Amino acid sequence: MAKLQLSVAMGDYDRTRALYDGRVQIDGVDPVYMLLNPEEMFFRAMRSRDFDIAELSFSSYLVKHSRGESPYIAVPVFLSRAFRHTSIYVRRDRIRKPEDLKGCRIGVPEYQLTAIVWARALLQDEYGVKPADVTWVRGGIDTPGRPEKIRLELPADVRLEAAPEGKTITELLNEGDLDAFIAPRPPGAQALRNPDVRWLFDDPTAAAKDFYRRTRVFPIMHVVGIRKELAQQHPWLPGAVLKAFTQSKQAGLELLGDTSATKVTLPFVEEQLQAARELMGGDFWSYGVAPNQATLETFVRHHHSQGLSPRQVPVEDLFHPATYESYSI
Repeated sequence: MAKLQLSVAMGDYDRTRALYDGRVQIDGVDPVYMLLNPEEMFFRAMRSRDFDIAELSFSSYLVKHSRGESPYIAVPVFLSRAFRHTSIYVRRDRIRKPEDLKGCRIGVPEYQLTAIVWARALLQDEYGVKPADVTWVRGGIDTPGRPEKIRLELPADVRLEAAPEGKTITELLNEGDLDAFIAPRPPGAQALRNPDVRWLFDDPTAAAKDFYRRTRVFPIMHVVGIRKELAQQHPWLPGAVLKAFTQSKQAGLELLGDTSATKVTLPFVEEQLQAARELMGGDFWSYGVAPNQATLETFVRHHHSQGLSPRQVPVEDLFHPATYESYSI
């Protein structure tokens, strides 16, 4: 029987490289891989459904899935995870601590981006700054006029406005028309050169480690989705995708742990790997539902409370049913 010829869109990560170079195969699939940046990948997946299997924004997926409108069904493969303490930049000439953000104007590239959902959750749970306590200004980081990918119906108390025509949120932050900036990427160079623009947290790594010790939450940014009609036609496919991506991640971690020659262009990799294992355990970048229950529950709760999903989706309804359990030997 011929294998399925499927398009697969994903980022170029150490945890996906074994798939791309062929060391790991997806059972029953002849893949055409496309290594794309998140903005292009997510836009094309949600607007024109360009891919059979695709890395997806967790928030965009949940917006669509909660409405019954998602063209994809997700599997619990979490290709991107990040503590978002480093995603919050402020004007340090007026903002000294998180609580100072109440009543301020915060620039975002899109209101529903996963990184921003997590940053708002952090500000609310840890510091009492609710989404309704600030004014949100939407605009491009480097290019003016960035739209929301998905139509939103936000709570009446959320103030969201567009950046002035021709202006980016980088420019507004640099010029002082914004008090803060939250995005998956840092602001542009002109703002980073401004001595009054700094991270909100003096030591975001220490703050993130403290957050994890107390909550056991490692924020999930991206999931992997399969076009629903494919999953319906081939019920074995979701399990095969989860298996292959898990094997690819393991291959990447084995190479990372081989410190005879560092595999990434960064000093202190061995020390950082040991520190991550000591803090978070050996499987610190886990896939699957069970080891990520607390993180998933936290995200769906905040996603709903922020008005992005009309209902709080139970964790047991987030992913394809075939991916909640696996075999053991």
